[in-house]
Amino acid sequence: EFFTDNLWGTLPCSWQEALDGLNPPQLATQLLGMPGEGEAVRYRSVWPLTLLALKSTASALAFTRTPGFQTPSEFLENPSQSSRLTAPFRKHVRPKKQHEIRRLGELVKKLSDLTGCTQVVDIGSGQGHLSRFMSLGLGLVVKSIEGDRRLVERARRLDRELLQALDKEEKRNPQVTQASPRRSPHHVVRWVEPTALCPELLLPLETRSGCGARLLLTGLHACGDLSVALLRHFSCPEVAALASVGCCYMKLSEPGGYPLSQWVAGLRGSELPYRLREGACHALEEYTERLRKAGPGLRTHCYRAALETVIRAARPELRRPGVQGIPRVHELKIEEYVQRGLQRAGLDPQLPLDLAALRAQQAQENRVVAFFTLALLLAPLVETLILLDRLLYLQEQDFHAELLPIFSPELSPRNLVLVATKRPLGEAFSLLETEDS
Repeated sequence: EFFTDNLWGTLPCSWQEALDGLNPPQLATQLLGMPGEGEAVRYRSVWPLTLLALKSTASALAFTRTPGFQTPSEFLENPSQSSRLTAPFRKHVRPKKQHEIRRLGELVKKLSDLTGCTQVVDIGSGQGHLSRFMSLGLGLVVKSIEGDRRLVERARRLDRELLQALDKEEKRNPQVTQASPRRSPHHVVRWVEPTALCPELLLPLETRSGCGARLLLTGLHACGDLSVALLRHFSCPEVAALASVGCCYMKLSEPGGYPLSQWVAGLRGSELPYRLREGACHALEEYTERLRKAGPGLRTHCYRAALETVIRAARPELRRPGVQGIPRVHELKIEEYVQRGLQRAGLDPQLPLDLAALRAQQAQENRVVAFFTLALLLAPLVETLILLDRLLYLQEQDFHAELLPIFSPELSPRNLVLVATKRPLGEAFSLLETEDS
């Protein structure tokens, strides 16, 4: 909506003067406040106090995203292979996911030991990478629940592949023989509804003699309402612990997905429209690096905003249609991008175009990037509000919960894990966040 709603004109004049003309590297250091090594933030002019206050407040009120370990030591030797995972567990797994399954899996193992859980339930397990590492790598009893049958079938194939690879490795190195037999995750095809309890989720695979099941629920980037479903199931007596990493906040249902806590629901103006929730899913650290490099790919923002003006002129009722990624945008003229975008939006690509208007919009490319960066400044703050609401929701029920930055934000932007238990763990929470060697 940059052009259609004249968003630049909504900024105070003093903000426009401070931001106008800043190039991308200057936006990275001055607005997002992330100077490079040895750099200091130097403003080319005196900024208005209101803008400086917004920048400082957004930073001060957001949960820290910096984990307490060196980032990321596991990829120093090879950027595509984690040195902390053996080769069989890296197969078919991208570096980002290697980092995530190792970090979350090890945390779940510690939390399971601390709370005496007998089974881990991985909700929204996808292709089962986390479940495989927890079960075949860490020896946990794991049930994986995924609604997409195709993903479950692939997960089972990958389970078999991994077992074969581990057997071959064991034959080559008999000293690594496991004391107990390996057990693959138990995969279940099932959709988990956020508003209703799922009996399958709470059903134990096995129980210890004389003891009931003690379940630990986890979800790695559980999408939208799925992370809310984990929280609702935590109140069930069978569940003893929770480790949830949320994602896709724009898919939260309204009402129902947010707010959850009575405290946030009672705040005046606590509503979060789609645009804010979608913005909270952006990768702040990755985008800062894009700004620092000032690559031509930043042009996409301006081109997409210009395309929106053409779409609404042709179809006023059609707003923000999904436009699949157009490759090599920086090599296209703006009219070429608009024509391809019209086609992807289901409109006639040969619509007559006002080339003079498009050129004038293209001349504002730096303003578009500046406004987007200003919106991105608020992304960690919006995510903080969503996660704080979940934290308070659990605490209102007298549960014990904390938020920990578990992943390197450069690798995995949604890196805050919500850890909850039904009895106090005291200093044990700090033990869950250990440094990488």
